Amino acid sequence: MRENKVMGIIFSDMHDSALGALTENRTTASVPFGGRYRLIDFTLSNMVNSDISDIGIITKSNYQSLMDHVGAGRPWDLARKRGGLAIIPPFASHGGLGIYRGRLEALAGALSYIRHNDAKYVMISDSDVIANVDLRDMVKQHIASNAQMTLLYKTITVGPDLKGEDLTLMTLDEETGDVKDIARYASAKGQQNLYLNVLLIEKTLLERMINDAMSHDQYSMVRHCIQPAVGRMTVKGYAFEGYATKIENMNSYFAAHMDLLKPEVRTELFPKDRPVFTKVRDQVSVRYGLSSKVGNSLIADGCIINGEVYNSIIFRGAKIGKDAVVRNCIIMQNTYVGDNAHLEYVISDKDVLIKDSRTLVGYETHPIYISKGDTI
Repeated sequence: MRENKVMGIIFSDMHDSALGALTENRTTASVPFGGRYRLIDFTLSNMVNSDISDIGIITKSNYQSLMDHVGAGRPWDLARKRGGLAIIPPFASHGGLGIYRGRLEALAGALSYIRHNDAKYVMISDSDVIANVDLRDMVKQHIASNAQMTLLYKTITVGPDLKGEDLTLMTLDEETGDVKDIARYASAKGQQNLYLNVLLIEKTLLERMINDAMSHDQYSMVRHCIQPAVGRMTVKGYAFEGYATKIENMNSYFAAHMDLLKPEVRTELFPKDRPVFTKVRDQVSVRYGLSSKVGNSLIADGCIINGEVYNSIIFRGAKIGKDAVVRNCIIMQNTYVGDNAHLEYVISDKDVLIKDSRTLVGYETHPIYISKGDTI
């Protein structure tokens, strides 16, 4: 066994209901992002780039698109005879475990997978955080401080855009870095420490906590595992200083895409020494018509642009018709925007047909969403 080996556990769908129609037929982990990626690509790549090579993805429902995307894990070098990538489906037993109610109960269904791994530590993460994090530094701090748990967090300013959101926030001792409190708040404001739902814990301790929680019908990782440990165990916070955002609803999904249009954000998310891996799809380069105009946009391979595109993300294989105007939009794979159409603040899912001369105008705080396969 490699000394201080770390295994990874990723939850594929802890916020499905919050994303509404985006996750009606897919899990959170497989929601398309950034023109060519899925949300899980960032978490998987963070782990692989941090020397974590045994990773289990805990699923819940609607995970066919996730399985199609990750496959055996080849793009992440996880297609291996020993270890590598594992898809862990919902686990049912005579004891009542089935579709889990929380992260702790989900881990109970994966307990056999965890036990059979020879890792010393477990890195547990959601799949809805857009960030490029070197988790090796987090592991080093965890070991050096003799912590029993280490929680990844980012210091944010809760402004009007986050007001009323149910945020998991942490209070820390400024001198020692110990976590003093962690709870969900809907009325927080000002500077806060946002828990990014990434936890490092010793495997034997995690196993004991899972068994104890199941014997008491407990299921929440924060409420039934982390909160009781604060004050009784050494629970440390690890601060992430770079760009990070959580995709918890349609507005944050739209805002994260608009952030991608900023060069400084792209530089942080896609450094050459820490690439974000994804499923490879070989397609031809973008084809621009003679009358096309494009400004401050990201356009993926395989697109045909005959109209005008501004401040937008266009996914693979999309087609923008002649004299169409697309502004502040997210246009997903294989969507067709007809001639003379006018779109502003629209999120179009895959395989959508928007006919000629249609006008759709939403707002930055309330973009219009078009479901997969719809015709407008």
